[in-house]
Amino acid sequence: MIKLKTLLRKTWVKWSFRLFIAGLVFLLSLYICTYLGVFGKLPTKDVLSSLKQAEATQILDVNEKLIGKYYIYDRQPLTYEAFPQHLIDALVATEDARFYEHHGVDNISLLRVFFKNILLGDSSAGGGSTITLQLAKNLYGRQHYWAFSMLINKFKESITARRIEDVYSKKEILTLYLNTVPFPDNTYGIESASQKFFNKTASQLTIAESATLVGTLKANNYYNPRKYLERSTSRRNVVLNQMVKYNYLDKEQASQLQTDSLLLKYQSFNHDVGLAPYFRAQVKQELKEILNELKKPNGDAYDLYKDGLVVHTTLDATMQTYAEEAMKEHLIKLQEAYEASYGKNAPWSKDSPIVDKAIKELPAYKRYKNDGLSHEQILDSLSVSRNMDVFTWKEIATKPMSVIDSLQHYLKLLNTGMLSLDPKTGAIKAYIGGIDYRYYKYDHVSQSERQVGSTFKPFVYTAAIENGMKPCTYFSLEAITYTNFNNWKPTNAGAEEENPDINYNLEAALSNSVNTIAVKVLNDVGISNVIAQANKMGITKELPEQPSLALGVAEINLKQLTAAYTSFVNNSKPVKPYAITKIEDKAGNVIASFEPEVFEEKAYSDYTRQVMLQMMKSTVNTGTAKRLRSSYNLNNDIAGKTGTTQDNKDGWFVGITPNLVTVTWVGNDNYNIGFKTTGLGQGANSALPMFAKFYQKLNKDKTYNQITKAHFEKPSQDVLSDLDCKPEKEDGWLKKLFKSKKTEKEFKGK
Repeated sequence: MIKLKTLLRKTWVKWSFRLFIAGLVFLLSLYICTYLGVFGKLPTKDVLSSLKQAEATQILDVNEKLIGKYYIYDRQPLTYEAFPQHLIDALVATEDARFYEHHGVDNISLLRVFFKNILLGDSSAGGGSTITLQLAKNLYGRQHYWAFSMLINKFKESITARRIEDVYSKKEILTLYLNTVPFPDNTYGIESASQKFFNKTASQLTIAESATLVGTLKANNYYNPRKYLERSTSRRNVVLNQMVKYNYLDKEQASQLQTDSLLLKYQSFNHDVGLAPYFRAQVKQELKEILNELKKPNGDAYDLYKDGLVVHTTLDATMQTYAEEAMKEHLIKLQEAYEASYGKNAPWSKDSPIVDKAIKELPAYKRYKNDGLSHEQILDSLSVSRNMDVFTWKEIATKPMSVIDSLQHYLKLLNTGMLSLDPKTGAIKAYIGGIDYRYYKYDHVSQSERQVGSTFKPFVYTAAIENGMKPCTYFSLEAITYTNFNNWKPTNAGAEEENPDINYNLEAALSNSVNTIAVKVLNDVGISNVIAQANKMGITKELPEQPSLALGVAEINLKQLTAAYTSFVNNSKPVKPYAITKIEDKAGNVIASFEPEVFEEKAYSDYTRQVMLQMMKSTVNTGTAKRLRSSYNLNNDIAGKTGTTQDNKDGWFVGITPNLVTVTWVGNDNYNIGFKTTGLGQGANSALPMFAKFYQKLNKDKTYNQITKAHFEKPSQDVLSDLDCKPEKEDGWLKKLFKSKKTEKEFKGK
């Protein structure tokens, strides 16, 4: 006792005691100030009872499969019943073993941390945090103060945690936590994490998968299974051991699970990657317009990124997958052949005038020019290399490249567009806007307008049949010079024009895509009648009133072109492509729904439709698209049309089947660069294979028998009779004798 009194009289003891008391007073004062809202208003119980968190808008395909999201934070909420019990067990065992025993703040754990971690230096004691404390942090985040930020934030979280425990049951707290906790790759909530890393709902997670995701909560990036598979596997095993420790899992079962490899099925919902990014971007644009006209019951506007809307679309995810696979398989080989055909003298080589012009159009070049730099100085600046991600068909590679190197690289890449429509409704089933949305934001389905080449010829022939021309009308292959249009002389590919005495009927002329005859048919039927016919089929683009219209010089949007072709298998009526069927709020209430839009009036007669369909079937069976049968062994009922534009700039193919109409396009975004040869760039070689590979995949999947095994309507007897003539005939000797040798005339078909 005497020693204690003596000790207390010592100056350093007195000051230590005073500092201890002062510290307690300071901490108490800081806590009271925090409680009173000096450092920011704390959520009341009323506020906590009506928590509202931003929720991602979900995009579903026609079979309600999740294909994408629009979000600020990638979050999808679930109810407690949707969580598998082993997920709850893994979470509690790892993050808060005494969760069911404390009231938001675990004082026993805090004392353990204080004595073992702080006094004894034992880091195994943990951090003393609870699930409820973490929830408070997840909900309201942390702020930075000029001093004592950590203490103030901890006090705020402890006060909020106790209030949360007063308002919610333990099950509700777990539900809130699992719906808001951040996982790797900017993912919030267990459902989003489950979909992203394992491509399944949270309710379908296995014990090992649940342990993997729970394990990432310790450090999102450090234990990210996509980046650090081995590290994540090790952390998963720690979680499994924790489950054993707290009697949630049998030791033998845990040992077995720990030997299993960690298998991911990663599915990113990043706006730029994943399935159908161009389609999702288009849907987002349409949604913004739709939501501008809609209001919540309370009058507020809907927020695309926060209100948890569910958007049902027409897209078929499996069909889209087949389409994207077909596109990649074809473009990889076509790109190799394309580059090889040019060799060392490619238009994207360093000294090419095309490259020089492209450099001068760069925003960076123009900025340097405005700053007063010379051309040589600008080239020096643009030639500095740095590491950048570069698209190739093999991988996304990081390479040292300059701006000019990058420009040359992307100038050589072919691009593409593809659209598949249900011809009865206009529902979009597959949609490819380009080769990679990360590097090419420009959409070749909805935005691009390119010359359509010979895919315009069926509009010319439809107008001709509709205006009374018989299918067995014959035209000479002979090339004509049209004097009133700058002596324009359309010719045919190959040797077809070498014998002017050979005549083709309309079926042979269309199926073999004969240019000279297409112009002659246009001359007979009249440009105005053809334009009127195209308008009836849904082509709204202003078309050039020139004879070259017959050869497809018009620049038409791929979506509009596809829609026009649906009329051939939809009772002569075109459709309007559409992507969204309905929109629900997060409670499941339908706030908007959409029906197919089909033209009320027929664009042409049943007779014309049946004749045209027979003629385009010949294109596939014996004409320019016959490789569908010979090379790709497709036995489906298919009609079609190939298309190639001048100087091989664009390759097209239109594939028509009874229940699906598909159009594919391939070309270079720089219109100064075409294919080196017609053999390589013609639509039958550049665009048709994408359709062919797509249908090969559909044929293997019995799910699509309704499409692949469907048959065209049977033509009437009148149609069969009118088509019953030889495809070609040669002029007799008498006609040859008196035939005019003049191959110049005026084009009169206006």
